Amino acid sequence: MTIKSTPDSPTTAGSDVPHNAGADGAGTHSAGTHEAGTALVSRLGAEHVKLAYGDRVVSDNLTVHIPPGSFTVIIGPNACGKSTLLRGLSRLLKPRGGEVVLDGKAISTYRTKEVARIVGLLPQSSTAPEGITVADLVARGRYPHQGLIRQWSHDDEMAVNDAMEVTGVSDLRNAPVDQLSGGQRQRVWTAMALAQQTPILLLDEPTTYLDISHQYSLLNLFAALNRQGTTIVAVLHDLNQAARYATHLIAMKQGRIVAEGTPREVVTEQTMREVFDVDALVMDDPITGTPMVVPR
Repeated sequence: MTIKSTPDSPTTAGSDVPHNAGADGAGTHSAGTHEAGTALVSRLGAEHVKLAYGDRVVSDNLTVHIPPGSFTVIIGPNACGKSTLLRGLSRLLKPRGGEVVLDGKAISTYRTKEVARIVGLLPQSSTAPEGITVADLVARGRYPHQGLIRQWSHDDEMAVNDAMEVTGVSDLRNAPVDQLSGGQRQRVWTAMALAQQTPILLLDEPTTYLDISHQYSLLNLFAALNRQGTTIVAVLHDLNQAARYATHLIAMKQGRIVAEGTPREVVTEQTMREVFDVDALVMDDPITGTPMVVPR
C-alpha cells in the first residue's frame, strides 16, 4: 500500500482534486435506466435479490453490477436500502431470493476467508472487544491472510503499520480503542479495513463522526486507493462529496435503483426532486467542475 494523502496533514476540500473532476463522459448506465450491461465484466454484483429483515422487505428483485475499478457511491434518503444493499454485497445479509455474484460465482459458495481476501468492509457501526488496543484491532484485518502454514509475517506487520500511518492513528497504536473519541475510532476501523488489502472495498458511511478535515482526508485516501486499482463502493449522505469523488453513482429510493451513471448524469435537478423531494439548483463545483447541489 503506497498512499501519499494522509490524515496527519488533512487536505482541505479541493486541494487534492479527485480524478473524476469535470468528467462528462457517458456512464455505464444512463441516469434513470438500469440494465445489466456490465454483468460480463463486473467482479461484484447482485442478480434479482430480495433483501429483508424478518418480515420487512427492503429490496425485491434488485439487480446491480459494480463497475470494476470504479469509485461507486450509493446515495439516497434515509431507510431507502443503501446500507442493506452493501450488507448483501458483503455477505453479511443473505438474500431471500436471487444471488450476490463475486467473480462469476454465487458469493454463498465461497469460504468466509476467500471472500474476506477479495472484499473488505467498513460497516456503519462496530464494537471493539473490551480493552483491545489500536494496533491489535488493526492487526485483525490480516486474519483472512493467516492459516495453518502461513503465520504472522513481515508483510503483515508492514500492512498494519501502513494502514495506521495513512489513517493517522500510528500515535494511538497502544491506546485502548474504547478510550478513543468517535472520530478516532472511525479512523481505527478504517485502518483495519485497509490492512485487509482487498481489491474491493465496501464503505458504509465512512465519514461518520469525522470533522470536515478528516472527512476530506479519508475521501482523498479512498480516491488514491481507487486510482491504484481498488474498486470502492461507498454509502455517502453528502451529495456534493458523492459527486466530487465518485466515478459511478447509484441513486436509490424505497429499495429500488432510480438512477445510475456518472455524477453528471445522476446529479440533476430532476433526480433531486424524484429521489430526495428537494427543489435544488445543480451547478458546477467551482473547484472540481463536478455537479454541486444547492437547495433553493
